[in-house]
Amino acid sequence: MFLDFYRLREQPFGVTPDPRFLYFSPGHREALASLFYGIETGRGFLSLVAEPGMGKTTLLFQLLKRWKGYVHSAFLFQTQCDSRELLRYLLEDLGLDSQDRDIVRMHADLNDFLFRETKAGKRVVLFIDESQNLSDAVLETVRLLSDFEAPDRKLLQIVLAGQPELEQRLGRPGLTQLGQRIAVRAQLEPLPRAEIIRYMNHRLRVAGYQGMELFTPEAAAAIAERSRGIPRVVNHLCFNALSLGCAMRSRQIGPEIVREAAGDLSMDSRPAKPQATSARVPNPQPPQRQVAHAPAPSIKSTSLSSWMNGLLSHQRVLQTSLLALLLLGLAVYLGTRAGAGTVEREQANEASSTYVPASAGQKHTSEARVPTAYDELQPTSLRQSDERQDSSNVFTYVVQPNDTLRALCLSLVGRYDETVQKEIRKLNPNLKDLVNLKAGQEIRLPLAPSKPGQDHLKNTR
Repeated sequence: MFLDFYRLREQPFGVTPDPRFLYFSPGHREALASLFYGIETGRGFLSLVAEPGMGKTTLLFQLLKRWKGYVHSAFLFQTQCDSRELLRYLLEDLGLDSQDRDIVRMHADLNDFLFRETKAGKRVVLFIDESQNLSDAVLETVRLLSDFEAPDRKLLQIVLAGQPELEQRLGRPGLTQLGQRIAVRAQLEPLPRAEIIRYMNHRLRVAGYQGMELFTPEAAAAIAERSRGIPRVVNHLCFNALSLGCAMRSRQIGPEIVREAAGDLSMDSRPAKPQATSARVPNPQPPQRQVAHAPAPSIKSTSLSSWMNGLLSHQRVLQTSLLALLLLGLAVYLGTRAGAGTVEREQANEASSTYVPASAGQKHTSEARVPTAYDELQPTSLRQSDERQDSSNVFTYVVQPNDTLRALCLSLVGRYDETVQKEIRKLNPNLKDLVNLKAGQEIRLPLAPSKPGQDHLKNTR
């Protein structure tokens, strides 16, 4: 076992969704804030979409932890079910009896439960993981669950988490009504190389590792390349690399160990290239092969057929060759035209990603960032309270028992230093004591505090 060999308290690269090991990349922080705000503002439907292995379930568990004591939640994993089974799973997870109940009775029991919880001041949130596996009929049942509402609020909020196929299905005409009801759409993108290295170091620190750099820079780069930015694949690679390193009695993991571990997992260092079938020219078979298994015709008809087939094949090849030459000439012409403006575009892109202080009257922008529904959820009062603070990176958090400002900042902000404390004091002028937080009080936290001489968080994505 490599735990003793590398002096680790526990397994650093496990596969269970342990919130302690959750690494808050910029994308994870933004997704968590989006979902947090969606629940806080009473939105009916929310979605979280990511590739397999990106940490969707772990992020949802972290969200539940933040709402503990204020939210009555149900978490469904069984998505290979029909509508009646879905309702049964939901009632059982909420602690309600579902035995010998038909759909009408289960709806009535759920409605009574939601009204009781609302009167008690609690929110009820349903989390459905792997939602892309739900059939269209079950998704329609899920949509109808949002009809449980009071005149001023939704009685049930629903978070759909799934793979990119979920987003594609919600865009289909048959699910238009459900797609339109999703007010908050959070998404997790694969981690870049620098974030992968921080992710590995974070999990090693949580597992208690102390000492020299366990993975060499070359080994970390090889893991980042082969994992394609997927944390779960990183865990598999690191686990196998540590096992091999222990067997080889190597105190430090080098790139050769990573390559061997990747080979054991059948991971190629280069992504598979899609085949461009549209540009492929079919290779016509000789006429003799095309008629080899056909009934034997007469000699005259065979010769005529072969001659015609050969003529048609040559015509097709000639036409394809001419088309290829035309496309090549067009590509050269467009490339020449495009090359003239390359320098201007690069300068414009560089200028658009340069950080400009908000005091200069400009806003932070990002080439890759697309506005989401989360931007529309920000209360107007928060946007007007401080024109220099980007409202998409600030949210109000309800303090839970045993919460400390340091723990909150490390999990939601990513660090805890004088700059963070200064911004928190600025956002909370009425908060006198930052050390002794009281359960139930509200505190505004910056998700991405700016650093002197560094770009804003959004500009790093």
